[in-house]
Amino acid sequence: MSNEFSRLSPLMGALLAAGLLAGCSGSPEQSADYLISSQQIYTGNGTQPMAGVILVKDGKIVDVLPEAPKNLRVAKHIDANNLVVAPGFIDPHTHACNDFDKGQPNLNANYLTQGVTTVFCGNDGGGDVEVGATFDLYEKQGIGSNVALYVGHGAVRSEVMGRENRKASAAELEQMKALVEKAMHEGALGLSTGLYYVPGNYADTAEVVALAKVAAQFGGVYDSHIRDESSYHIGLIAAVQEVLDIARDAEIPVHLAHLKALGVDVWGESQTIIKMVDDAHAKGLHVTADQYPWKASGTSVAGALMPRWALAGTEEEYHARLKDPAQLPGIKVEMQDNLRRRGGADSLLISDPTSGELRGKTLAQVATERGVDPIDAALQIILAGNARVASFNMSEQDIEALVQQDWVVTSSDGSPGHPRKYASFPKKYQDFVQNKPLLTLGEFVLRSSSKTADIFGLDNRGKLQAGYAADLVLFDANKYAPRADYMHPEVLSEGVQWLFVNGVAAIEEGKLTGELAGQALRKKP
Repeated sequence: MSNEFSRLSPLMGALLAAGLLAGCSGSPEQSADYLISSQQIYTGNGTQPMAGVILVKDGKIVDVLPEAPKNLRVAKHIDANNLVVAPGFIDPHTHACNDFDKGQPNLNANYLTQGVTTVFCGNDGGGDVEVGATFDLYEKQGIGSNVALYVGHGAVRSEVMGRENRKASAAELEQMKALVEKAMHEGALGLSTGLYYVPGNYADTAEVVALAKVAAQFGGVYDSHIRDESSYHIGLIAAVQEVLDIARDAEIPVHLAHLKALGVDVWGESQTIIKMVDDAHAKGLHVTADQYPWKASGTSVAGALMPRWALAGTEEEYHARLKDPAQLPGIKVEMQDNLRRRGGADSLLISDPTSGELRGKTLAQVATERGVDPIDAALQIILAGNARVASFNMSEQDIEALVQQDWVVTSSDGSPGHPRKYASFPKKYQDFVQNKPLLTLGEFVLRSSSKTADIFGLDNRGKLQAGYAADLVLFDANKYAPRADYMHPEVLSEGVQWLFVNGVAAIEEGKLTGELAGQALRKKP
């Protein structure tokens, strides 16, 4: 027996003895880097598993078959009959690139250990307008997962207009359109907006439609952190309607980012949103969404409580407003109402790893310790540099209603100090497949891989079939679970036994290998 076969499992030996592998006469010899056998292979083409084998060679899936072919020479066999085998998960809403922009390689271990092989960045209107240069940088540095990029509306607007709170001129709009076109040529997925955030909040719908039309010309998608997820401005329902209007007017597929009903004022409105999207589908519009499975969102003290108009301009300028006796009273009135929307000072948990002794305390606790009311405590924190918070503001009923929709896929919106960055995919599995089975295992896999790839037009990703990139996750259905929580948000998840990124083992027998096999996924216009 050759050296290759000496490393094979008893099952492979049996296949060899039966004449199914190398040594059998009469058929040309085939070769593969890996042969993976399992009784639970989810190919991404449906929700039911198959029993069989997967052949991997040179970073690609050679084939998925009911049994191993004859005359096969394989370097390594993985007997995965006690594991679920699925396409590597795809996270369409992350902030992982904040970790990539450090001038050094990044393994992206917090995503790999969730089974995620591809992350999207440039969400919420952020990122760098130089999409091509960003891709080049990541490839040069080395990354552990694949990465795809949006061109962010906020980044484009800042490049042309700064953080000014006004309508764009015709000339400025043309400059922004040119930047979007350039980014699409360089491989952007489409246009993302953060219409709740500054400076995206200062743009009217017409501006967004004009830029989305450019992305549409290149087959792009419009992805939006909508203008209002609560009752801050136009309200949740009107904000969703704005996205549907953009879909119609720009003739572009639209995607609702981290869809939620945030705060007591809008709890229960998930049912209205579901009907709106279903009606849009009936009209021929392409509308999808992603969702993370946590009751708390992640933002900052300023993001949660400050009125948008007060954040215009530089940090120095908006801090000056907070110190201005003429403007501060009105700001505090708006902050108090925003705090009510969020559920009060007890609902904001300071989770920022850089916030020192404040970390792990609620805004109410900080206020009590300092002997001030919660709004004054919030202002002190903002003026001292701000801090990330976990904001407990969602109802289980809304989360569960949305998770069951076949147009809603899995995401993390991973940010510092929140466990969603380390544990969103296994938490969704535990919460809604294992503990309260609102989804089947097949539906969970589909909405964490192939459905996402189809929505965003990722070529040769998201499925286990011949010719596709060999991005695979093999996880133990009994052990795949989150370990991070709100007080310990940076603990790696467990249960992924093998993970392949472009045919390279990033996790082997439950251990990270340190391989940097990720690629920049440039969308072809």
